Amino acid sequence: MKNLMLSIGNFFFKYRNQAFPLIIVALFVAAPPATTVLGSATLEKWKDAAALLIVSAGLILRATVIGYAYIKRGGLNKRVYAKDLVTEGMFGVCRNPLYVGNMLIYSGLFLFHGNPVVVAVGCLLFGFIYQCIVYAEEEFLADKFGEAYSAYCRDVPRWGLKLSAFSASTEGMAFNMRRVIAKDYSTMSSTLIALLATEFYRVAADSISDQELTYAMVLVGLFVAVIALTGLVSSMKKMGVFDELKAARSGLFHVSFFGPNCRAG
Repeated sequence: MKNLMLSIGNFFFKYRNQAFPLIIVALFVAAPPATTVLGSATLEKWKDAAALLIVSAGLILRATVIGYAYIKRGGLNKRVYAKDLVTEGMFGVCRNPLYVGNMLIYSGLFLFHGNPVVVAVGCLLFGFIYQCIVYAEEEFLADKFGEAYSAYCRDVPRWGLKLSAFSASTEGMAFNMRRVIAKDYSTMSSTLIALLATEFYRVAADSISDQELTYAMVLVGLFVAVIALTGLVSSMKKMGVFDELKAARSGLFHVSFFGPNCRAG
């Protein structure tokens, strides 16, 4: 079973950028979003609020990770790879903080959709896939770093957040907001687009009534605004606006601590 999970982990590590969106679209298309919870529109609103909080928690966690110690998340040639072992920043709090953030985002998206089958299948499937990816990464890291990695594993949880270690693991580091925007704007954008598309799908599943028309137009307007803002940030990134060295030379911000690009996250 472990060998099978390692194979699955290596596969999804390589193709996750293509596979994950396809899986989500397939799940969402298979069943329309829920409009009530147990027949109650009020419960549906509370459910959506909880889902948005979970998504926000995931985005904030990712931002915290990247803001303190960014790592190269794509490995080497789409394969699991690490040059050094990073234990600073949020990696002193959790061994896989980016994946925890991702799971919060995905779980929130599935809950926002609301169909019980989509919620159950989506959360279980992505949880299994991420566990497989983590197994593949752990095998590589244990092979390369030996006892140093074993000691790290004994001290830092795989999925939990050891918040008591946050202060010590970020000591002497400065939070880098420029890096968060430059490295994670696409995640923020795709998350917002998924939420807006799901809500529009919910409104338009049968037909858009006169009462819903204004709301539907607002959703479309927000969708266009997110796309436009994403394009703007992408252009700014290509122009070097978020380059840390350039910003440091121009005196625009304090240079933050850089953790080595050590692990594919």
